[in-house]
Amino acid sequence: MVRMGPAPDNRRGDGTGNIIFSGIQPTGVPHLGNYLGALRPWVKLQNEAEENTMLFYSIVDLHALTGQQPPEILMQMRTEMMAALYAVGLQHRRSTIFCQSSVPQHAELMWILSCSASMGQLSRMTQWKSKLALPDDASPFDTVANKPGLRLGLFSYPVLQAADILLYRATHVPVGEDQAQHLEFARGLAASFNHAYQHPGLASPPLVPPQTILSPAKRVMSLTDPTKKMSKSDADPKSRILISDSTADINRKINAAVTDSIEGITYDREARPGVSNLIDIMYYMDDSVASSPQDLATDFKDMSKRALKAKVADTIETHIAPIRHRYQTLIENEPQTKTLLRRSIDHTRVARRRALRTVTEVKSLIGIGDKGISEQVKRSHRYL
Repeated sequence: MVRMGPAPDNRRGDGTGNIIFSGIQPTGVPHLGNYLGALRPWVKLQNEAEENTMLFYSIVDLHALTGQQPPEILMQMRTEMMAALYAVGLQHRRSTIFCQSSVPQHAELMWILSCSASMGQLSRMTQWKSKLALPDDASPFDTVANKPGLRLGLFSYPVLQAADILLYRATHVPVGEDQAQHLEFARGLAASFNHAYQHPGLASPPLVPPQTILSPAKRVMSLTDPTKKMSKSDADPKSRILISDSTADINRKINAAVTDSIEGITYDREARPGVSNLIDIMYYMDDSVASSPQDLATDFKDMSKRALKAKVADTIETHIAPIRHRYQTLIENEPQTKTLLRRSIDHTRVARRRALRTVTEVKSLIGIGDKGISEQVKRSHRYL
């Protein structure tokens, strides 16, 4: 059973359980970094959470608009990601899985939160700097040679991310280390809003500052440049392994992975990033093989890098093969694809009802809600 700690006392006041929310961009077929860092932990949370825990997993396609792409490609990648979420083990009867853009309240709450978000805080966020490959001390108003201009959507990305989370009154949010800063920002926005609009008539604050669940898997690095994170944006397809890759693809990519000329196997991310990345992948795919990546490297200390790569490839194949089969069945079988669409519609309705209730109360509190709805919300203060 997942040990998440109790839901915040100010969450709902109706005695129900925890609420988990997380999102992933529609980048098409996920790679190992997506699977180990996000998707597998989502499945674990689903399978081990208490029965009264609600789970919302969103394909955050509005976030994907910060990088322009052909409409037909974005539509295809949304479908591929939806199929992948079910292929890795999420269950439609247990988790609510939907596309962010299908719930207009995400954008509505984002605007409301934007009106109190600090430019100073946003300028210190790492996301936009990372996307533009800028130094940590970069200013949003700098003019950098040979760099595209900073767009408002990318700069305000953390506000939309905060709206995603707060909209569903999430008590817990699973994130990787690189997103922990954004979750703290969301907590700050919730606290500021609650301070401004809380009043004695409400049994609990309007927005819930969620708790963080850090993913146990660290960053999975590129196979061709192990100093960089594995990414779909890398032009070289050999840099990543997809959950749809065949056995031959996995062997070929792992065999071609960059290592070094040092004899033996040791774990040192700084001195031996390529070998260490292979050890990390094997350990995170199956942590029963050793108590830590360091111990796993010790077990393999006299092994050749060729033999290490063979073991890593076998471990990946063992775990990916059933996922690959389920993914191909969902994406290549028309009746199965139609089932995905029906499930998406049903889950979108669930997400919309919950999102509308939150936005209705928020609007009533700030003075732009319908008076009748406002009075009803104040009297009942119950949530879906």
